[in-house]
Amino acid sequence: MASLTSLPLHQQTYSLDHQAWIEYLATTANLLIIQDLDGVCMGLVNDPLNRTIDPAYVEATQAFDGHFYVLTNGEHTGQRGINAIVERAYGDSERVKAEQRYLPGLAAGGVQWQSRAGDVSHPGVSEAELAFLAAVPDAMRSRLQQFFNKHPDAIAPGDLQFGIEASALDNMASPTANLNTFHGLLQQHPPLYTALQHEMHGLMEELLAQAAEQGLADSFFVHYAPNHGRGPDGKEIVWFSDGQGSGTTDFQFMLRGAIKEAGVLALLNRYYAQKTGTFPLGKDFSVRQAPHSHQDLLAMVVNAFDPALMPTIVGVGDTVTSTVVSQHGQPVAKRGGSDRNFLYLIQAIGQPFGTGNLVTYIDSSGGELKNRKALQLETYAGTTVVTEGPGDPGDRDDPLTLNVVFPGGYQQYCQAFQAAAAARRQ
Repeated sequence: MASLTSLPLHQQTYSLDHQAWIEYLATTANLLIIQDLDGVCMGLVNDPLNRTIDPAYVEATQAFDGHFYVLTNGEHTGQRGINAIVERAYGDSERVKAEQRYLPGLAAGGVQWQSRAGDVSHPGVSEAELAFLAAVPDAMRSRLQQFFNKHPDAIAPGDLQFGIEASALDNMASPTANLNTFHGLLQQHPPLYTALQHEMHGLMEELLAQAAEQGLADSFFVHYAPNHGRGPDGKEIVWFSDGQGSGTTDFQFMLRGAIKEAGVLALLNRYYAQKTGTFPLGKDFSVRQAPHSHQDLLAMVVNAFDPALMPTIVGVGDTVTSTVVSQHGQPVAKRGGSDRNFLYLIQAIGQPFGTGNLVTYIDSSGGELKNRKALQLETYAGTTVVTEGPGDPGDRDDPLTLNVVFPGGYQQYCQAFQAAAAARRQ
């Protein structure tokens, strides 16, 4: 249940006090917003080519210029990148560039940087790595075709070709097999969909082995979304479908070090530099140089950044999961979600620095993808409260606190964000 509203926002859980959140963003001078994209400011759709964004939201981000950055596993560039979505929203790519409407920040998990003017770079990435990544989408298309050649009656030929093209995402720095379309096409064949997940998992392992043979053993890893957290080996755990949902839909072949929580440090480094002219972690710092563990990342922030200049950070995401399972007769929580770790790090940074960092959660369960759990709401004496979050209700020790939540999805969030932008301009 939501905490008492008399508490500061950063001490609340599942708060629905959106007006207080708006005022917080409008009036906090030393502010840094770090925001995910899919499901947060855009609806979730089966085919990423169908994503749309509201120009009014894009323009609202400019009110936070220098205080707003995106942090996404998607990409800025390419036909499915956020830049193309923004350009389609305006119908004029030249205008977008001239008016600097591009969304600044990190994509591909943190290895693709972009300025508001649309200048893109890949800090810490080699030409050999980019060349290997360029061949991955074709490998995905080929494997998908081979899989369905063994099951010729599962999908009509026209639907199959559409599915393959919609599923093999030719991202420059994070090529992805996105199975959302196939999950819909295989509704009558749940075991076949699960077999397809295993096939893509096998392909990811083969690609890692091929990279090692080319001297790139330490270059890549695979991000599975959504997932069941990380295993003892540090690798993410695939969420194989049990026929009740889609489980893991995105198999992203990514550059090692491209983890969102490391992106928080890279963005803080740039934020300090624009304020002081000095990069606390060095001008050439990239996510590929950051440690991977939560404790080591937090220690690096505490040791490198001046507390007097630390901004209040507002983290915004929509993918946080947990599932309680029985292991050896004991309940064990498997916690995952591609936004979990970066939101948790933002929460943790606020404690030693006393900045009151805010974790903001967007309920994206209303989109085309049905692998998201909706927030549960109840009304008591005219007051609506959240009674259950996106995780398993049996997971009572989750260290991540969702301070402010938007049950109305990206539409409700964008309206509040635009209201905060208007107030900040004043």
